[in-house]
Amino acid sequence: MSLTESQIAFLENNRSAAMITIAQDGMPRAVRVGVALVDGKLWSSGTQDRVRTARLRRDPRCTLFVFDKQYAYLTLETTVNILDGDNAPELNLRLMRLMQNKPTGPLNWFGQELDTEAFLQKMAEQKRLVYEFEISRTYGME
Repeated sequence: MSLTESQIAFLENNRSAAMITIAQDGMPRAVRVGVALVDGKLWSSGTQDRVRTARLRRDPRCTLFVFDKQYAYLTLETTVNILDGDNAPELNLRLMRLMQNKPTGPLNWFGQELDTEAFLQKMAEQKRLVYEFEISRTYGME
């Protein structure tokens, strides 16, 4: 599904979201995440051992509720593709450079400034992956 120009603008200006996955008992479960558009695709970062990753491997359906600091929001019904190959650290580097608005130089990671090599090493150590959201439906007050 293609996003409208106003939806793209909303996503470029608002990175806070609730990610809602489906537990084994069918109950929706929500966590707060950061999101960003990378080459027109909506991404978020995760790890191999996160509960939400296990849920998404079982059932890739996910709803994102992206919100601003006021009352505007955009809800996205999606299917998630987990990008966890050998290039996952580099994908996380691209994502975090966008999210932190730092095309070059060190990145902030949990209170530490890390150069590119240290950041890539940290991503590999943490078994970081990227959630890529394929959007099937949108609604909201963006």
